[in-house]
Amino acid sequence: MVDPRLHTLRVLRSEGTVTATAAALHLTPSTVSQQLQHLAADLRLTLLEPQGRRIRLTAAAHALLRHADDLAARWARAEGDLDAYRSGSAGHLRISSIATGLASIVLPAVDRLAAAYPGMTFELREDAHQDRSRLLLAGRIDIAVLIPAPQEPGAGSDVVESRVLAEEPLDLIVPASHRCATRSAVALAELAEETWIAAGDPADQQLVLRAACASAGFTPRLAHDALEWRAVAALVAHGHGIALLPRHTPVDGELRRLRIGGSVRPSRTIVAQVRRGTSRQPTIEQGLAALAAAARRLERPRSLERP
Repeated sequence: MVDPRLHTLRVLRSEGTVTATAAALHLTPSTVSQQLQHLAADLRLTLLEPQGRRIRLTAAAHALLRHADDLAARWARAEGDLDAYRSGSAGHLRISSIATGLASIVLPAVDRLAAAYPGMTFELREDAHQDRSRLLLAGRIDIAVLIPAPQEPGAGSDVVESRVLAEEPLDLIVPASHRCATRSAVALAELAEETWIAAGDPADQQLVLRAACASAGFTPRLAHDALEWRAVAALVAHGHGIALLPRHTPVDGELRRLRIGGSVRPSRTIVAQVRRGTSRQPTIEQGLAALAAAARRLERPRSLERP
């Protein structure tokens, strides 16, 4: 087993402070400080140094962390190899997902797993206001289903592995009285003067909107903000703006749904992330396979409203 103090140092790198590290690991700040002090003493190295009111990792700490990341991945792979000798028919799988992914991908995948492996148990969470990649690193979840932001670790990261589950187009929703409501498609560039609703998670979904509008040559005028899609739909229905909506997210009959045409066609990438080296552990491997199957089975979108 890898020295748990190395895991604490890895989480500190991600969280930035002893207090945040302690919260992520469900430890007290004094316990975290003692672990790091003992690790530094055993290695005869300075791992942390003050930087104003905060601390920063030394060059020696960063060198140690490169080895710690490799050790953690090797240990995770070793656990996977050993688990292959166990039945794999039982286990506890923890998945944190964006809300729309929870409904359209995660729940169908869990239904499949529960039918195939009755002894398997599940913990399903949305964690709407938390960084799911950090939850992975802290060991609090096994799989994260998310829309990767540009600054997040990619598939080649030393910390996580990412697998694309789906590329989902985004459609435009407008009220029935909107000037474009009778059309089946509209180019994003035609909407430069519109009022927009900042819809979905600011850390990913709203970034997709901003990037798409920038590619179309304008900055969206954002007047309202809503995280939950029913709230977004209500704001649109009451005439407070227009919004982009994932294709597999349903809307009620008071709204009109249009495809985005032209050269800029926004979409969102939904990925499954796991800690590097854990993908061969049977429960996680089965979970990833079920998620991929559920994503493939997403039904084709129904015909959009026409005049």
